[in-house]
Amino acid sequence: MTTTRRPGARPGEDVSDLDKRIIEHLQQDGRRPFTQIAAELGVSEAAVRARTNRLVERGILQVVGVTDPLKLGFQQMAMIGIRCEADHLMDVAAKCAEMPEVDYVVITAGTYDILIETVCEDNEGLLRFLAERLRTIEGVRETETFVYLRMVKQSYQWGTR
Repeated sequence: MTTTRRPGARPGEDVSDLDKRIIEHLQQDGRRPFTQIAAELGVSEAAVRARTNRLVERGILQVVGVTDPLKLGFQQMAMIGIRCEADHLMDVAAKCAEMPEVDYVVITAGTYDILIETVCEDNEGLLRFLAERLRTIEGVRETETFVYLRMVKQSYQWGTR
């Protein structure tokens, strides 16, 4: 069995080819039975179960239900670039991560210090989020909002090839 070490990965974070193949199956259908995955990969169900559990425990894999916000009544999604005061960067990122409207937070290098993705019910919800919540966080200097007009692609099938 071969393993692949990601650049900068710590020892113990190696992911084998079999692990990647299991992940691929779960990315296609997170509810796929371990027995079916095992049969298709030619290994035992116990092996698939143990490897999946280990990947989850190590924080490499999450098996979750992904929803379509538009079909749940949320009409406004946006990516927001945030510029912060340098000494508040980590606090701003942590406060953004706590907000229920925010589903993605990343600290970046470049034009913005932080990028977040938010999902709101409508334009009024986005306005309230920006004016009453985001821009009131200490250390936020300025923001730029990129409203989503149409989602063309959103994929969770990466990292195994």
